[in-house]
Amino acid sequence: MQVPAAFQYEKATSLDHAIELLTQYGPEARVVAGGHSLLPMMKLRLAQPEALIDINALDELALIRVDGHELAVGAMVRHAELLASPVVGEHFPILRDAERVIADPLVRNRGTVGGSLCQADPSEDLSAAFSALRATLVAQGPGGRRSIAIREFFLGPYETALDEAELLVEIRVPIRSHASAYRKVERRVGDWAVVAAGAVLEISGGVITEAGIGLTAVGARRFVAEQAEDFLRGGRPDDEAFAEAGRIASQECRPTADQRGPVDYKRHLAGELTTRALRTAAARAQGQEA
Repeated sequence: MQVPAAFQYEKATSLDHAIELLTQYGPEARVVAGGHSLLPMMKLRLAQPEALIDINALDELALIRVDGHELAVGAMVRHAELLASPVVGEHFPILRDAERVIADPLVRNRGTVGGSLCQADPSEDLSAAFSALRATLVAQGPGGRRSIAIREFFLGPYETALDEAELLVEIRVPIRSHASAYRKVERRVGDWAVVAAGAVLEISGGVITEAGIGLTAVGARRFVAEQAEDFLRGGRPDDEAFAEAGRIASQECRPTADQRGPVDYKRHLAGELTTRALRTAAARAQGQEA
């Protein structure tokens, strides 16, 4: 079936109006912006919302800005805008790396950062990248705004901590001295990841003071490899440590066999891509491009 079920269409004219509509229609409403995840599911009738709330007119959610010591990315920012942002390229190469391998230009020109995170697809790239960066998500609902640590945002496949009438409005990431990278294996250009890994390193005095590791498409709890992060913290940023962190990450994830490969293959990729992402991040910390 390639025809969606009948639904009510509403165009929100302001953030408050969007929240009013979410409150009015309740749990059977869905927000649409780019629509590249939701609309295919509706055509296949895997999703049958009673109402679609279009938020494309909410220009206040379409900004990338520096606010104090944080980068603030509006939920309506398109993938192409994040990829082209000079401040993102300068401070967060992991996001630039991830955006370069998301789908194709047509999707990146229309799909939104907030939509990708709220979809909570286990194979989605930005969820792992922002989780490695320990981003904070800002949601607004009838009771006002609240902040949610991204590692508390993903509750499971296609499930988030957003309440029924809440809307993700912004993603915030601290701007600090760190290096990062994202590496992905896909069956063909623009495809969902077979496996992908992101790495963030903070290094001081030759010691890793903080580490973030994000994993995509391998069943990693909340998209991260926390045991591998714990292993790296306090150690030296060298190949031996990165290889061991990759080994730990490969054992920490829970891949499943499907058309993209068997479990052992995916587990091997998780370890190898984690090691490669860490190696690239460390090279970038020294002003080199690996």
